[in-house]
Amino acid sequence: MSVLPQAQRPLDGLTVVDFSQFLSGPLCGLKLADLGARVIKVERPGVGDLCRQLYLSDTDIDGDNSLFHAINRNKESVTADLRDPDDRAALLRLLATADVMIQNFRPGVIERQGLGYDAVREINPRIVYGSISGYGEDGPWRDLPGQDLLAQARSGLLWLTGSAEDPPMPMGLAVADMLAGNALAQGILAALVGRGIHGRGALVQTSLLEAMIDFQFEVLSTHLNDGQRPPRRSAINGAHAYLAAPYGVYRTADGYLALAMTPSLSRLAGLLGVEGLERYGDHPAAAMTERDAIKSALAERLVTRPTAAWLEVLQPADIWCSEVLTWAELRQSAGYRTLDLEQTIRRNGAVRLETLRAPLRIDGATLKSDRAAPALGQDTERVLGPLRADAPGP
Repeated sequence: MSVLPQAQRPLDGLTVVDFSQFLSGPLCGLKLADLGARVIKVERPGVGDLCRQLYLSDTDIDGDNSLFHAINRNKESVTADLRDPDDRAALLRLLATADVMIQNFRPGVIERQGLGYDAVREINPRIVYGSISGYGEDGPWRDLPGQDLLAQARSGLLWLTGSAEDPPMPMGLAVADMLAGNALAQGILAALVGRGIHGRGALVQTSLLEAMIDFQFEVLSTHLNDGQRPPRRSAINGAHAYLAAPYGVYRTADGYLALAMTPSLSRLAGLLGVEGLERYGDHPAAAMTERDAIKSALAERLVTRPTAAWLEVLQPADIWCSEVLTWAELRQSAGYRTLDLEQTIRRNGAVRLETLRAPLRIDGATLKSDRAAPALGQDTERVLGPLRADAPGP
């Protein structure tokens, strides 16, 4: 696939000043950068974003970990001490001409630094100010640590994954951070469109908890309207607390098979050669109330043959199913390769990092970029130097 040139990206010419760190705010900045915005990451001198040292493995790439490289590619880095009058003045001059500011400190922290929304709006009424907190700006949880696992735990999500006898099961990804970052990017883009219409900036706020609640809006809507019964995970092969049999992942003779919902349980049973399920008919209520018995019967049959053999039977019959792939198997598949999802980014000419592109295509072209995550403060003099009080005039 072709790569969309920078000049043709929809946010080319837009400047984002990003004070955020760790994952949620920087993810928002990454999404805007891939769409063409200039994202200037503001970090503490000598320390930088603490995410630089948040290692997911023992892999070190040019002094930073793989997570930092993945989440902060395609950006610039400046270092500034907010307690230093010259640094603060230069940052305020930068914000006066910026389009977007992002921050994800605990409520009250950025305000104490003199960079809350009201203060920034005074110098730039058109700015779109994006803010992520853990649990909102008010209430009894406002000052608690806004960390991904903790937000998952408070959101109720942990009772939806796994089977009935499993303990609360967190997702194996920083899903609260990722969803909050994507939600903020969506809100910022909407505010930018609105500014183009009416000329006003905006304060765009979200939180890890709001993102987690929104993530569950479908099943929570059911819960709110069915007598507020708690979710009930199936006893076997749990995959979705609110979906009936056969929904789940089943062991086969050589791997695993995922089965989604089906309009005809009896037809599925016939294709698989499972006897006894005809007594449940095809009524959706039976597939839910007898979910455990149905899934147990399917599991006993599916384990007798290899995954490929079942796919040969089920896929031509338009039964919704899939093999369960490892990352290695996924990357070798034609479906994955067709989408051209991987890219190589470089730092200092010699350092290479393999990562993924943005999941968007515009006019048929991808949003790849080979710009690596910046070294700490590498752009400070170029960006802030001309904005300092002692900078030479034109």
